Amino acid sequence: MINSPTPLNDWNELATQVLAGTPLSFEQAHSILLADDTELLDIMAAAYRVRRKFFGNTVQYYFLMNAKSGLCPEDCTYCSQSKIATSEIPRYNILSRDKLLDGARVAAESGSKTYCIVISARGPNEREMNAVTTIVPEIKQKYDLKICACLGLLTPEQAQQLKDCGVDRVNHNVNSSSNHYDQVCTTHTYKDRIDTLQAVRESGMELCSGGIIGMGEKASDVVRMAMELRDLNVESIPVNFLNPIDGTPLAGPSDLNPRYCLKTLAMFRFVNSDREIRIAGGRELHLGSMQCLGLYAANSIFVGDYLTTKGQLPEQDCKMVEEMGFVVTRNQETTVGVA
Repeated sequence: MINSPTPLNDWNELATQVLAGTPLSFEQAHSILLADDTELLDIMAAAYRVRRKFFGNTVQYYFLMNAKSGLCPEDCTYCSQSKIATSEIPRYNILSRDKLLDGARVAAESGSKTYCIVISARGPNEREMNAVTTIVPEIKQKYDLKICACLGLLTPEQAQQLKDCGVDRVNHNVNSSSNHYDQVCTTHTYKDRIDTLQAVRESGMELCSGGIIGMGEKASDVVRMAMELRDLNVESIPVNFLNPIDGTPLAGPSDLNPRYCLKTLAMFRFVNSDREIRIAGGRELHLGSMQCLGLYAANSIFVGDYLTTKGQLPEQDCKMVEEMGFVVTRNQETTVGVA
């Protein structure tokens, strides 16, 4: 028998429980993902109560720059840039200063709060570190953007270099639960990723870490990942939905549907109540016409394209946010609303 302070399927009471400061149990979080689709709107309404408490009706935009594409020695099964992928993608070394600066301009003009500089690599080499640490102060001075760097595995020394040059946050996704990770990658471990996150934390930067839904994991793995991120006190959590890119081991039909994806976003909001939840890669593909509903749980999205896949036009994102009655903000602080 499950001993929970709130019945598993009383979604409004679960929201009340979370807002009162009592975390969800594993069983309660799992029940969200297993709920019948007829419960979906009630789940989203309850998740919105939690979202509204901490973020009001604000939405934050993020802009990705694929600063180095392909040429990665890792074997992550989901990734078109890995050494085992045969995907037809651009392959190039780290972009020039001018191109990185121009990407920052586009980010600022789109209303983005954060400019994400991403490279495909096990970890950055000296040239790549120098390129990032040199351009970051210039971007911040010229465009007043927050900077998130995603450079692969980092040593404590590299994390400190990023902190010293002005990087605000490092993205390093755990991607899946600790139980499932060895099904995703063999060239590095889940612990390697945790070690990088700990190095980032010790440097004084914020953590951005999330995962990819739809890689053959169980619903229990998704819950476990959400709770592992809670235990790491991650500030920003991107939730990706697998885009099964041709040429990768995970290419082919997907079992994901929009209802499950929405329940996943709601579960992440319940488990990580005051954290930034971002609808990331795959939202256009898997949420489709229902993607606006995701904003009742999440409070941020990427605008523009992703790394090697196309996103929705920024104009469509702006229209969606406006029609939902939300307001785009570049404010770093959370907004306290009415519970």
